[in-house]
Amino acid sequence: MPLKTTVDETPTLNLTSMMDVLFLLIIFFMAGTKFTEMERKIGLSLPQVSEHGALSAAPEKKVVNVYHNGQITLDRQVVSLDELKSRLTAARRQYKDLGVLVRGDGTGHFQNVAVVLNTCKQAGIAELAISVRLANEKR
Repeated sequence: MPLKTTVDETPTLNLTSMMDVLFLLIIFFMAGTKFTEMERKIGLSLPQVSEHGALSAAPEKKVVNVYHNGQITLDRQVVSLDELKSRLTAARRQYKDLGVLVRGDGTGHFQNVAVVLNTCKQAGIAELAISVRLANEKR
């Protein structure tokens, strides 16, 4: 059995590359902080706007359901045609590009859906869509 005659050197950890990366990150964040300070010191007079209408993007399309018996719902609340028109007109005042998705019962009369589409058009809604499903799609 061979015997060990030399003493092994103790392993050391070389941190040189990690220190280089650390110093580069410190320099990067220091330089970035200077740029934000300079940007804050720019003498700029910001424009002012009135509080008429929303400045954010339009929300998702409003969903109008037309049931078999002619009942109409908007945002899960039963509404009449006049209420539908007034609510959509009010929503369109806030968001000009408001869209409406009309979902009609497949077994109901299409006349009910046509009346709802006409009411949406009278409310000023330009983006109208009708929801359908493919014939081979399961419920």
